[in-house]
Amino acid sequence: MRRLARLGSAYGPEWFVRVAPPAIGVAVCLVASDRRRAIARNLRRLRPSRGAIGDAADVGRTFAAYASCLAEILRAGSPRARLPEAVVWGDRHFEDALEDRRGLIIATAHTGGWEIVGPLLSRDRGLKIMIAEAPEADATARTIQDGARRAQGLLVTHVGDDPLATLTLARHLRGNGAVALQIDRLPPGMRTRAVVAFGEPSRIPEGPLRLAALTGAPIVAAFASRTGHRRYEVVAAPPIRVARGAADREIDIAAQRLADSMEAFVRAHPTQWFHFV
Repeated sequence: MRRLARLGSAYGPEWFVRVAPPAIGVAVCLVASDRRRAIARNLRRLRPSRGAIGDAADVGRTFAAYASCLAEILRAGSPRARLPEAVVWGDRHFEDALEDRRGLIIATAHTGGWEIVGPLLSRDRGLKIMIAEAPEADATARTIQDGARRAQGLLVTHVGDDPLATLTLARHLRGNGAVALQIDRLPPGMRTRAVVAFGEPSRIPEGPLRLAALTGAPIVAAFASRTGHRRYEVVAAPPIRVARGAADREIDIAAQRLADSMEAFVRAHPTQWFHFV
């Protein structure tokens, strides 16, 4: 499936990449019952019900948005590729964090076109961005996805299968690079931190916080949403600085700030959160 998506995205005409993905996303929504129910549950956490028809429409919009974002990402590296347009709200927060010259940790989530943040910073600030995440379970999907990211100038590290991944990330930050990590997924065995999110006890990955405490790199929570064909918005929050060797209390406060930033964004953009689990 991912291979077909890559072929259509890379070599299809512009009208096809604009029109086909939303239709395919809705079709997947109709047959993928488990993922459809997961999105419906998430929407109930994020906003009041809009009635049976309105709720079903929002589930479909989420699948359609995901398919469109995926198609635009997979177009990277093809002869027809170009960087999408994006508006960045809170750009000064990136500037503030980079003034420390200790590297930059970007905490993000699976939202509309989140991978646009890295290429934008690479282009506008000459930053080398390293994406760190658990690998795709399917080897073919992993190869295609990683290839599209590298075509945008991003580095990729799989933290789930490399015991030395933390050292790799720390070395990259000490070279004044940037590391992007997602905070809305918890693969088995991942160390986590307790927070309150969406009005209930929850957990987020501890990795970004420990990495900040290890290197002194500030964390900027930054999330993206798709606003149209090849058009995105990025919202960045003020930097979070975790002192080296920070006590648990300091890390807990930083963790809650990250959770609050993510919650505020996905509540404002409920159909842009691609949390299918």
